[in-house]
Amino acid sequence: MYKVVTMCCLVFLSGCSSLGAVLPPAQSLPEPLVKSHDFASLKALPAPIGKIPVAVYSFRDQTGQYKPKDNVSSFSTAVTQGANSILMQALHETQWFIPVEREGLQNLLTERKITRAAMTEEQKKAASLPPLTMAKIIFEGGIISYDSNVKTGGLGMEYFGIGASELYREDVISIYMRAVDVRTGQVLLSVATTKTVLSMEVRAGFFRYVSYKRLAEAEAGFSENEPMHICVTQAIEKALTMIVEQGIERGVWAAKEKVATQAVNLNDAASMRVRS
Repeated sequence: MYKVVTMCCLVFLSGCSSLGAVLPPAQSLPEPLVKSHDFASLKALPAPIGKIPVAVYSFRDQTGQYKPKDNVSSFSTAVTQGANSILMQALHETQWFIPVEREGLQNLLTERKITRAAMTEEQKKAASLPPLTMAKIIFEGGIISYDSNVKTGGLGMEYFGIGASELYREDVISIYMRAVDVRTGQVLLSVATTKTVLSMEVRAGFFRYVSYKRLAEAEAGFSENEPMHICVTQAIEKALTMIVEQGIERGVWAAKEKVATQAVNLNDAASMRVRS
């Protein structure tokens, strides 16, 4: 009987090792966030004729959703509250826009007042503080939807006290983003993106009476959950990429490559007319 238990343990452990690491990982040092495919697409956009000053006053969570927990009241929000900072970071990473500070505008104005007060009369005459950069476009929008348990499923099997199972769950977040012209208030562009948030759990174990009043039981498993802030970052980067591409298509702004191509085509057409 003990040989049977030993063989079951070996099969169980080998199965868990093939499913993935079941032991907790070692501590690691801080490192930069891994760049996603959407970030690569954002960086691969064609170069603009000139950078556009843009401002973001508020890009926040508008869902009002809290983290789903069974039979427990939770006051932790389901999505990150730092979407404004994520959007500013994405704007800074692109070569199309110059983001200007507006969320902490009051702090900036206070520091400028302190700087003016600390300057002497000679310093004020020699060099005054430059004016703040004016934004030409305001980015508005936010995280407008978070739906949990949109899709759930799994697969499991158990035989003679030995079993294994795999479960998954999908949540969905949706983001709307629009570019507004400061001079006219016209909404120039508006896009919407969605991103699934995948959670997965794998478990395996056995439960067996090896003799009278002797019970052998073992269980192992692991779970993987996509970080919510990374999913929000990917959705924002995708929305920003779509806005730039749609702006080029609709003529809101232009890229260097497209302008150069149009100039070459115009020169070729002019030369053909002259020859004819």
